[in-house]
Amino acid sequence: MHQLPPQQAHDAVLRLRAHRLPPEGPPSAAILDSWARCLQAGLDPAAPLAVPVVGAAELAQRRAQAGDVRRLAQAELATLAQQIAGSNFLLAFADHDGVILDLMADNRFATSGSSAGIVAGGRWHESVCGTNGLGTALATGAPVAVSGLAHHNLQLADITCTAAPVRDSRGRIVGVLDASSYYDSRQHHTHALVQMAATQIENGLLMHQMRQHTVLAVHPRSEYLGTLSAGLLVLDGQGLLQACNARAAQMLAGLQAVPGTAFEALFGASFDNVLGTLPPGAELRLHDPLGRPLAAQVRARPHRPPPASAPAPGETRPAQRMPPRAPAADATPPPGFVADDAAVDLACRQVRAAVRLGVSVLIQGETGSGKELLARHAHLLSGRRGEFVAVNCAAVPDGLFEAELFGHVGGAFSGARREGSIGLIASADGGTLLLDEVADLPLPLQAALLRFLDDGMVRPVGGTRARRIDVQLLAASATDLQEAVAARRFRDDLLYRLAVVPVHLPPLRARSDFAQAARAVLAAIDRDAHLTDAAVAQLAGHRWPGNFRELRSLLTRLLLARAPEAGGTRLDAADVATLLPHAVPGPAAAPASPAGRTGSALQQAACLRVQQELARCGGNVSRASRNLGISRTTVYRHLQEQTRDHARDDPTPDSPVGGR
Repeated sequence: MHQLPPQQAHDAVLRLRAHRLPPEGPPSAAILDSWARCLQAGLDPAAPLAVPVVGAAELAQRRAQAGDVRRLAQAELATLAQQIAGSNFLLAFADHDGVILDLMADNRFATSGSSAGIVAGGRWHESVCGTNGLGTALATGAPVAVSGLAHHNLQLADITCTAAPVRDSRGRIVGVLDASSYYDSRQHHTHALVQMAATQIENGLLMHQMRQHTVLAVHPRSEYLGTLSAGLLVLDGQGLLQACNARAAQMLAGLQAVPGTAFEALFGASFDNVLGTLPPGAELRLHDPLGRPLAAQVRARPHRPPPASAPAPGETRPAQRMPPRAPAADATPPPGFVADDAAVDLACRQVRAAVRLGVSVLIQGETGSGKELLARHAHLLSGRRGEFVAVNCAAVPDGLFEAELFGHVGGAFSGARREGSIGLIASADGGTLLLDEVADLPLPLQAALLRFLDDGMVRPVGGTRARRIDVQLLAASATDLQEAVAARRFRDDLLYRLAVVPVHLPPLRARSDFAQAARAVLAAIDRDAHLTDAAVAQLAGHRWPGNFRELRSLLTRLLLARAPEAGGTRLDAADVATLLPHAVPGPAAAPASPAGRTGSALQQAACLRVQQELARCGGNVSRASRNLGISRTTVYRHLQEQTRDHARDDPTPDSPVGGR
């Protein structure tokens, strides 16, 4: 580390405090070191910021080279956008050189002066742009928060950014995730959310890159095996360690957990005896050489069909498939899955019957309503031995979708992997394939998918041979596919094939098991925390446009705002009110009113919140809808309902809308 001399550091702190923006306190050692590097590079903090931008051709090439990590990052950007909605944010994912590949921003930040230079293709290297989230995270290889005048260039003094590097299965930095917002609307929990998103990307990348090996999740407490706190170990067929994530390296500190280490050396047991026959999802207890107990779970196993002689040129042979297990009548649901609501229970029973017959299922419901959890539960119910593979149709670029879905041979197109790829459909052979947000599937791919559903054959891009694949197909959509068919955005024949058994998940606000669902979500975040009945009632007064994703984000923020307590954190109505000040406490188990009618506490609370936000925005419907995360049509509908209610109570012609 290159620390600034004491006098220069003191001068830097004085510079920070000499401006009107409130100081964050003395700069951290990481910021001081970054300033030292900027001084050594000859950067002038008062000079106009000139961010270099790569050309369109180079940007396209970098996006193609990023491949899987970019696909995973796009999904996390979408989740982060929901988690920090309302904070005038900008989200970015950059490659290992600091070149921004993808951006998401709300309208206010995107059109502000602060967004100058923050464009796709912008290269935010610290040596050029000074201290900043993206560049400094890459320079240090560690998460960093850069707030206000901690930026070296004074032009960035009105924004706050937090960034975390993303590493591949070999520990190499392959990208960086960044969240920026106005300094005055920053949210202190964003740093934790960005780090969690980066960990999610790293784990997904490790699982994908090491899918030919066994992946073992470990944690001192079994209830954390399915969370981001779990360590992931990758073991080959001989039980030799191939890779591990950062959490696993921390848990096995001092045990020389380096590639090539034998399973026996780590846990004092035979790999074949312990893991040889365990299926994915199975749990066991292990002890490291220091005697520390660890819970473990087989997260994934390679699917290796028996070797067969190569087919003759042009010949197609059915793939060898593992026989499915007997369907599980009462498989343990995934963590956080609650089905005490009558509509959800019906959906579970429909799915159970469908997977026993092996027919396609279409799961419909609002964004965040639990469609993927239900799909994972369906996979467990099916008893199939293969993998559960989820494909977010909205996150894969159109030009790469066919290769991602059906695979490709080496060198099939510019940027293709040299060794080729079997594709996501083939990776689910013997298991379950979920096509999430299937409404976003491009029309040409819809035709290709229809052919696969007809004959079960997959031919990779650039290849001449096809192979038969056996998958349980599930599709999920937050969009009304019947409307998409009417608008000619979706093929009707494909809809009929996907929706052999259509099921519907109700939104969170309409569920009679709201209290159980809220407590299950909190337990998945922190098993020692608990919600009071008053807190649940306060939560029930919110409309939850983001459903479970929004609920999980809010509960996470509440926990981060509270100091740990002996016996577990207790969240009460007052805590909830700090983030949902306009929620009117309502019955936690009351379903929402039918469309077109008001009267329930939930509906009245939603109308009141829309009205207050509209007033705060000076009557600007577009701005209010963006801030609330709902459509303008929904804003108008709430205003019409409020008008009808007021007309019933006070039919005088000059009564203002929402006057009661």
